Amino acid sequence: MDASIVIISLPAIFRGIGLDPLAAGNIGYLLWMILGYLLVSAVLVVVLGRLGDMFGRVRIYNLGFLVFACASVALSLDPFQAGAGALWLILWRVVQAFGGSMLTANSAAILTDAFPARQRGMALGINQITALAGQFLGLLAGGLLAAVDWRAVFCVSVPVSITGTVWSYLSLRETSAGGRGHIDWAGNLTFASGAGILLAGITYGIQPYGGHPTGWTSPWVLTGLIGGAFLLLVFCFVETRTAEPMFRLSLFRVRAFAAGNLAALLTAIARGGLQFMLIIWLQGIWLPLHGYDFEDTPLWAGIFMLPLTLGFLVAGPVSGYLSDRFGARLFSTVGLLVVAASFLGLLALPVNFDYGVFAALLLLNGLGQGMFSSPNTSSIMGSVPARYRGVASGMRSTFQNSGTALSIGVFFSLMVSGLAGTLPKTLSGGLQAHGVPAGTAHEVASLPPVSTLFATFLGNNPIGHLLGDGGTLDHLTAAQRATLTGHTFFPELVSGPFHHGLTIVFGVATGMALVSALASALRGGPERADGDPSEPGPAHGTKGQPARRTARSS
Repeated sequence: MDASIVIISLPAIFRGIGLDPLAAGNIGYLLWMILGYLLVSAVLVVVLGRLGDMFGRVRIYNLGFLVFACASVALSLDPFQAGAGALWLILWRVVQAFGGSMLTANSAAILTDAFPARQRGMALGINQITALAGQFLGLLAGGLLAAVDWRAVFCVSVPVSITGTVWSYLSLRETSAGGRGHIDWAGNLTFASGAGILLAGITYGIQPYGGHPTGWTSPWVLTGLIGGAFLLLVFCFVETRTAEPMFRLSLFRVRAFAAGNLAALLTAIARGGLQFMLIIWLQGIWLPLHGYDFEDTPLWAGIFMLPLTLGFLVAGPVSGYLSDRFGARLFSTVGLLVVAASFLGLLALPVNFDYGVFAALLLLNGLGQGMFSSPNTSSIMGSVPARYRGVASGMRSTFQNSGTALSIGVFFSLMVSGLAGTLPKTLSGGLQAHGVPAGTAHEVASLPPVSTLFATFLGNNPIGHLLGDGGTLDHLTAAQRATLTGHTFFPELVSGPFHHGLTIVFGVATGMALVSALASALRGGPERADGDPSEPGPAHGTKGQPARRTARSS
């Protein structure tokens, strides 16, 4: 929940510390407030999963709760204002993400150790679906708490994390036989730096550069992308030469493991894109068109997205239970086909849709993702040897968290590119038609589309925000001011360009869901590896191919 709770709460947070996130130079604070947590989670989970294998999964898990609790307290006590206050929050969000990564890197491995194969799908399904549902419930919780006080957004984590810390230390017992081994320093360094630089480059690719709506032509962004990719290639080379690697590439010889992680990565990208596009769609267009004030749209966007969470909660445990009996491939593949169908349905909707149809499509999407996530997690974790479950859990979390971080760069860029071709002309013409001087209208329309997107994302009236600072509204008639800053002018103005961008976004998301479904279908039948995938043995053929065994015989 903490990974997403600040998304909806950002307007209240920035108002609380006295910082305009859309002012020149402040968009970086906004991006890192959103992406800092996700980036750290994506980079560190494999390292922390490997440490769990070495020093005890429960030990690392418990320590993660303690770190998370301390960071939550520090976040709620931010003593600074403006840029210093934003930096304080970003820093402690990074620390909080470190503690959260210790939890997510080892939770699936602890459950896999604790439950027999016949119950594992249900156990991992509940764990996985509550985690994913928490991401969407965080949107609702953020809206509710931000309406009370911005510090409450962070305070809510304090009692939960303290209780969790005490409870985990008192109740959890180590069941895995850890082996000390050696820390793979070269692998840790190349992976953390490569993944961090690559994801940071993608993050800054969202921002405009040199007259372009996005920053993909920036030398710094290109250097980050190329340098990060190169370091990851070096990491792969290092791991094949290390006796005890942190990222056990030999696990990808297990078909269920490789196919499951590929499907999880693509699905996470599509899911993250869906989340952000729905927020912008609801907050920037649909809710204002139906009479909601821009300041109230963050809360109501979370409420109107609840069918998505409901679908997760219903389908996840059920599909996990059934996959224990009938295997993961059928449910995960059908679930992804349902997700693709829901994307096509959203693609066919008009911008000003009927909510009943929209809610049904969200429910369908949630059901599909619930059908996929539980069996897929169970298949991945059940296919690896017991002593590698910590690193396998971390690798799984890395793909999932990286997909969420990548989705922001990918889908924001797609949306910005879609808006850049039509929004400036539409915006300039609409403003001039209501009395705004041509020079001012052209200046506003020439601003990067990402500023308009972020304004709607933060629950601000973009027109009031863009025209209010320069005093342009003061020179217009009362009727013109009322029209420009009303509920319908901006949504109706941008609905055409936005739908063009939305077509691109949901089209790509549909393609990703279909490729994920294909990868899921190719995972093979029920299987479980009990030996080392890098060595021939009874669980693997002489050429590294895993022998299939039924879930019952396993």
